[in-house]
Amino acid sequence: MLKTILPDEAATLDLGAAIARGLEPGLTVFLQGELGAGKTTLVRGVLRALGYAGRVKSPTYALVELYDVSRLHLHHFDFYRFSDPREWTEAGFRDTFDGHNVTLVEWPEKAQGLLPSPDVEVTLAIQDSGRVATLRANTEMGRRCMDAALLHFSGR
Repeated sequence: MLKTILPDEAATLDLGAAIARGLEPGLTVFLQGELGAGKTTLVRGVLRALGYAGRVKSPTYALVELYDVSRLHLHHFDFYRFSDPREWTEAGFRDTFDGHNVTLVEWPEKAQGLLPSPDVEVTLAIQDSGRVATLRANTEMGRRCMDAALLHFSGR
């Protein structure tokens, strides 16, 4: 487990870039934290590090944004609007978690127990003017991702 203070947006982007170093096909990352905690900013850091130059927006209304970057097929989900976990099943997202795609999931608790277990969990909490990030690896693939991230995270 890693717990670190992110004093500003640049540090959150830096953490996302560090996480990008360890992404591999099939990896699932849960992003947790209240509204405005920096989940989409972290994803923006991941995507920028992978070479994506376009606009990175929260998929709150679209539910998912797809990115083919570097060698990865990345799916950025946001389940904030779900009022019932069955909406995940009805939306047909099960096939996305197929061992080939990287999935970054905001608000995973809104699909209670229907999602596969995450390889990595990232929790962001607002603290003063910055954030506190807690990362936990739950699988061997998640540990490899975190090891790569730790090698490249400067923490500012």
